[in-house]
Order: sequence, then C-alpha cells, then structure tokens
Amino acid sequence: MGDAEIIPIGTRGRPGRGTGTQPSSAARSLAPTPRTKAQPKAPKAGSKAPTKKPSQPDAPPAPAVDDTPVIETPQPHAAAPATTRERHPMAGIPSSDWLSAFQYAAREVFGDQWEPQLARFLAFVRRRLTGDYVVDEYGFDQEVTQRFFMATLRPIAEKWFRIEVRGVDNIPTEGGALVVSNHSGTIPVDGLMTMVSIHDHTGRFLRPLGADLVFRMPLVSALARKGGATMACTEDAERMLRGGELVGVWPEGFKGIGKPYSDRYKLQRFGRGGFVSAALRTGVPIVPLAVVGAEEIYPLVGNIPGLARVLGVPYIPITPFFPLLGPLGLVPLPSKWLLEFGEPIRTDEYDGGASDDPMLVFNVTDQVRETIQQTLYSLLMQRQSVFR
Repeated sequence: MGDAEIIPIGTRGRPGRGTGTQPSSAARSLAPTPRTKAQPKAPKAGSKAPTKKPSQPDAPPAPAVDDTPVIETPQPHAAAPATTRERHPMAGIPSSDWLSAFQYAAREVFGDQWEPQLARFLAFVRRRLTGDYVVDEYGFDQEVTQRFFMATLRPIAEKWFRIEVRGVDNIPTEGGALVVSNHSGTIPVDGLMTMVSIHDHTGRFLRPLGADLVFRMPLVSALARKGGATMACTEDAERMLRGGELVGVWPEGFKGIGKPYSDRYKLQRFGRGGFVSAALRTGVPIVPLAVVGAEEIYPLVGNIPGLARVLGVPYIPITPFFPLLGPLGLVPLPSKWLLEFGEPIRTDEYDGGASDDPMLVFNVTDQVRETIQQTLYSLLMQRQSVFR
C-alpha cells in the first residue's frame, strides 16, 4: 500500500494528469472553447520557404497534446420572441359546416319536419314586425297565447303536476259558457293550469276574469291581457259571454288562495253572486269545476300582514320553504292534480228579470258552491296520495 501510485481523479489513469498544469477533459468540456491563433498559411508552389534567422533562439517544444476528443456543449442562443397573431373565431370554417350545424340545430328545435316549422316561425316573426296580426278589444292575442303561453305551460301541466281531466264533455263546444272553479295554491297557478287543460282537450280558449291587482302590475298586466284575461267586472263578463266566449271565474278570490293549509279544500264565501247575475242576464250555462292538488304546491303556514299592508298586497305568504330557501322556495311541489268539470247548470230557463231577484241569485250561487265542495270531497277520497 505504501508503494502504490496515487492517480488523481479525472486523469483517466494517465501519468502527469491532475497535477494542475493542464485541465482535464471533463474540466475542458465545461469551460468555453479557447480561441486559437491563426495558423500560418502554407507556402505557394515555387516560393521559397521562410528560413529561421540564426539570431532567434529555438522555441521550447510544445507540450504534448491530449488526443482525447473533447465534446463541446453548444451554448444556448437567446430565442427570438414568439409573436402570435389573433385570429377571428369564425375564420376558416367552411360554409358547408355552418350549414350542417344550422340544419342540426333546426332539427333539434323543430323536429324532423323542421323546414315547415321554421317557415311558420319566420312567418310569425314577419307578421310581428310588420304588425299584420289581430288583437281583440280586450287585448287578447290568440297567436301569441297558442304558440308561446300554452307551449310553456303544457310541459308543467303534463310532466310536473300530471293533471288528470274528467268531465270535459260538460264544456260546450261552442257558444258562451261560464266556468266557475275553486281557488287555491297561495299563487294562482290553478288558473293557468285550467286554461291549458281546457285548450288541450277542447281547443277553446278560456278567458279568465282577473282581480284588480293583476292589472296594476306592469309586466303581469300586459301578459294577462295578451293571454285573454280581463278585469273581473260585470260589464266585461257579460260582453264576453254574449260574444260566445268561454269565461272563467274564481269567486273565492284572494280568500281562497291565501287561506292557511289547515283550511285546505274548504271553500270560502263566493261573494255576492255577481257571476250568477251575469250568467242569468246572458242565458249561458254555468259549468262547476273542482280542482284537487293545487292546495299542496305552496303549503301556507304563516303570513306577514304588516308588510303586506305596506306593499299593498293581500298577504305575504310563509311556506315551509319560502323565504327560508330563497328563490328555491318558489318552486312548487309536484303534487298530483285532478280536474273534474260538473254538469252544466242551465240559466236560460229563467225569465228576463231573474238576475234582479236576490234570493234566486243566492240559491244558484249556493248550488254552484255546494256542487264544487261535494266534488272536492269525492276526489280527495279517490286520490291515493298527494304526489301520485
């Protein structure tokens, strides 16, 4: 061990390396490449080779050059800054792709018969823009009601409330008639569901008589007018009935939709019988309607009368989900609905002055109310549960 030769690291086992006089190949690969002096040009043919002057001493011999190949690491060059050119998102898309996408979207919206459906829709837009459409004296727009209002309400009636309609044959196919229904639900959704159910089963439009509050609300008033509603006054009701319209009335009013959940399906007072007087004067039949299922969509468990008076509304409802859950509490519960139309009560058998007889008006009003109440009890006994 004492006589062993010590070979420095990096000398690759060669003597004379690692003494500090010459860097190793590993060190040279890390160092920048040294600049070399220009080599003298070779003499041209026929020229004399330069002779060394005798006064110049001999140059010392050049040190041995290591023939080990040196791998030079290329120095990274500064990359040129990348330039991006913004391109319009619709640029470069062929027109055939646009046409295919349009046809696919039209088929999804309008079905397989999308071309005639799209043509009808464009014709509707053209009529709206040019003013070539009809609105009656009450503001009823039949085209908008059928194409948009009914189309919006129909999935709710069929899929959410799963409405079952009975006794639809009791509705006259033509001529004036007065549909009298119970009122419930905290929010008058039952009126909208009655409108779409009658239209889908008979093809007729129900013209509802609305409260004054409906026509004091800016947006709601315009929509109600276009949907066929008018103010609940005797003059408008009689004009519609004489004109052969199917008119709907909810005599309980806000007392019906604002009653607590504990009083569900107990009819409130039917007012002074104004609807009966209108039917007697015009001689149209009265069709009683009982609606089961609307009481459970917003179970009313409380009220804020002070705030209601400040806002000028009949009541501020408190339900198990509103206002606790905020806007989510406004989603109605999916209760199962049953609508049953009773046999028409004829009024054309009375003489002309029957509408001025208060006892007769009271008796007919009580008859309509009792018919609806008994039908409600019968439907509740037939219903299996609230939600099916």
